[in-house]
Amino acid sequence: MDKVSQVADALVNSGALKFGTFTLRSGQISPFYIDLASLLSSPKDFQCIVDAVVDDVKDVMTSRKIDKLASIELKGALILPSVAAKVNLPCLVVRKAIKEYGVTGRIAGGEAKRGERILFFDDVVTDGKSKLEGIQPLLQAGGKVETILVVIDREQGGKQNLEKQGFQLRAVTKISELVQSLANRGEISEEQVKTILDYIKKNRCG
Repeated sequence: MDKVSQVADALVNSGALKFGTFTLRSGQISPFYIDLASLLSSPKDFQCIVDAVVDDVKDVMTSRKIDKLASIELKGALILPSVAAKVNLPCLVVRKAIKEYGVTGRIAGGEAKRGERILFFDDVVTDGKSKLEGIQPLLQAGGKVETILVVIDREQGGKQNLEKQGFQLRAVTKISELVQSLANRGEISEEQVKTILDYIKKNRCG
């Protein structure tokens, strides 16, 4: 079974990829929803996604030096420590809001140091805006972010928008690849695939 099929199975088996009618935070109505927190209730599927991400991180590391991994709370941060342990790199978590007690600030797990090359990881990318927000504390601390790695690209302009800002987006897989893989094996209908691809095309921005 190829990598896309393995990831598709893990996401569907764990309930992390759902099909139906969902209202997104933006108010958009989507025919699919991705919630990687569901992987926590399915260890085998969680491990499958971790292994897929590890493969991509290792591939990036063959062409450029990476000092640390980082993600933003919550979904990416649930997966990142397991990835970091397998590639033997420290990892950081960027908080969505500044912590004002104890160890304050927006970066947890350590600190981003000037000149460090940091690979930024998250669960999905839509238009890329949350990724630009998430890496700002790392850049402000002097870290260098070149690559942003996600599990799934929703194919709604994120890659193009991030590349315009000088960042390389790398995705383990794309939503179009996932649904086509599931359709090829009869797990979803061609009509569902068409609905999702039409939604992507209609809502693509960048």
